Amino acid sequence: MRLVSFVIPCYRSEKTIGQVVDEICTAMDKEPEYGFEIVLVNDSSPDDTFSVIRELCERHSFVKGIDLAKNFGQHAALMAGMRMAKGDIVVCLDDDGQTPADEVGKLLSKLEEGFDVVYASYGKKKHSAFRNFGSKVNELMTRVMLGKPKELMVSSYFATRRFVVDEMIRYEHSYPYVIGLVLRSTKKITNVEVNHRARAEGESGYTLKKLLGLWFNGFTAFSIKPLRIATFIGSACAFGGFAYGIYTIIKKLVLVNVEAGFSALMSVLVFMGGMIMLMLGMIGEYVGRMYICMNCSPQYVVREMINHEEQKDE
Repeated sequence: MRLVSFVIPCYRSEKTIGQVVDEICTAMDKEPEYGFEIVLVNDSSPDDTFSVIRELCERHSFVKGIDLAKNFGQHAALMAGMRMAKGDIVVCLDDDGQTPADEVGKLLSKLEEGFDVVYASYGKKKHSAFRNFGSKVNELMTRVMLGKPKELMVSSYFATRRFVVDEMIRYEHSYPYVIGLVLRSTKKITNVEVNHRARAEGESGYTLKKLLGLWFNGFTAFSIKPLRIATFIGSACAFGGFAYGIYTIIKKLVLVNVEAGFSALMSVLVFMGGMIMLMLGMIGEYVGRMYICMNCSPQYVVREMINHEEQKDE
């Protein structure tokens, strides 16, 4: 019997995570050919989420809990859960019930067809307008910077085979980006459509600052295309400046009384100065992240683990 590991990052979900666990249990009762475990990762939630996780672990031996020492973000929490998961198949989903755990059979069936990773796609998302906008920008970024196929939709609800997870958890640096790790591990990725529910409790934990940080993680950790774009823009600006200089000389020779344009000169200087600062900032972002990785900044720090196998052995 193959084992399915459900990995769920938890943040402000004391009122919803119990329902998600119950729904997983009900769904897996309909899949008798699979065993399952559930790994709940508390990303330093300010409410009583970890107390609820502790109760679930005490009630069910197949539920494992991880408590992170501070808020490291959803992708770091996923990496922590994947390292604890033992399943032949790993399914990642949200803690708020919006990703329907009762439709996990669709993802598992698609894996049986030979795919390595299956992402849930939604006909209509029940997120807020801000979150939907963030998802669209993230989709564009992964397509342009990471080479994601245009027809592939990525989401926080996906199932993957063990060998892909083993490759992903080899990444030990700061700033993990799960989508980038998946895309660089395999090309046999597909979608399966599932329903998307309205959020039952609370609001999304993603703020504009967190979304911007997530996008920076994606294209600075797994792509050098921004640097190539910077090189192209710099070359284009240099060529444009050279061409404008030739144009100015010719105009001065043909039209002797032409006056030098102070406003045009200042516009060019401000534009070129802004572009230079932008390129330097982009290079600095790469160098800064390299520096942090060289200093061995951790992906996450675990304060406590519950129902971990090493604990049972002791």
